[in-house]
Amino acid sequence: MFGFLNIYKPAGMTSFDVISVLRRITHIKQIGHCGTLDPFATGVLPVCIGKSTKLIEYLPDDKEYIATVKLGCDTDTYDLDGQIVKTYNKTADKEKFCKILKTFEGEIEQYPPKYSAIKVNGKKLYEYARSGQDIEIKPRKVFISKIELIDFNESKQIAKIVVACSKGTYIRSIAYDIGQKLQCGGHLIALERTKAGMFSVESAIKLENIKSFEDAEKNIINPLEVLPQKKYNLNDSERERVLHGMSFPAKEKNISDNDIVFLVYGGKMIAVGIKTKNEIKVKKVFEVL
Repeated sequence: MFGFLNIYKPAGMTSFDVISVLRRITHIKQIGHCGTLDPFATGVLPVCIGKSTKLIEYLPDDKEYIATVKLGCDTDTYDLDGQIVKTYNKTADKEKFCKILKTFEGEIEQYPPKYSAIKVNGKKLYEYARSGQDIEIKPRKVFISKIELIDFNESKQIAKIVVACSKGTYIRSIAYDIGQKLQCGGHLIALERTKAGMFSVESAIKLENIKSFEDAEKNIINPLEVLPQKKYNLNDSERERVLHGMSFPAKEKNISDNDIVFLVYGGKMIAVGIKTKNEIKVKKVFEVL
């Protein structure tokens, strides 16, 4: 099996739990996911099956989420799974919330939560946090292309927002930072990823609906359908060279130097190449002779 599954991750499972379930069902060990979701979060989790794990680096990495923020208190994890560390008497209204929301548009710097998997000096931040060690956390630049209010319940101090962002953005940090700017605290109480690159929630398959190898196979997505890189259709002699890891002359004029090219034979991707000068060099091969 070679391709992607667009899985809808349920709440209460880690992203690795999903992989473990799929390995057990399909009996395929080579399975990986693209973009971790916290256990309480739900939504789109792209999964690579078989040798398609070698294509993860070529997948578009923009994301979109629907996030629910509870104002009034901070937690140590910036979400509902953490311990409350501070409560506030101050409240916010819809107008103030929308005004603050606009300050997150474009490129921003954010501090990752101390309970996150980012490594500092070879150790994950949450490992420092769990052991009570203080460690300097440096801000990271991320890009927010859209952040809008969907609903605001003033009496419950709960806001639902949509966030479209770059890879590496922590929605938990956005929830916390919103609370700090409003001076009333805030943390994330629900999160659904609605888009990951070319994968959307509308076409996602519930994990519970994958009960056999056949279920996975019929829902497999051909990488050529969702990857935006250029494709090159090989003839018989070119295919032979590619399967031996050999370069070949580049005949297509629409391929520029340093372009990544997916090498296709019979409607199937068999390798990844890169255009250099007047030839295409082979980077990765998926078929064997």
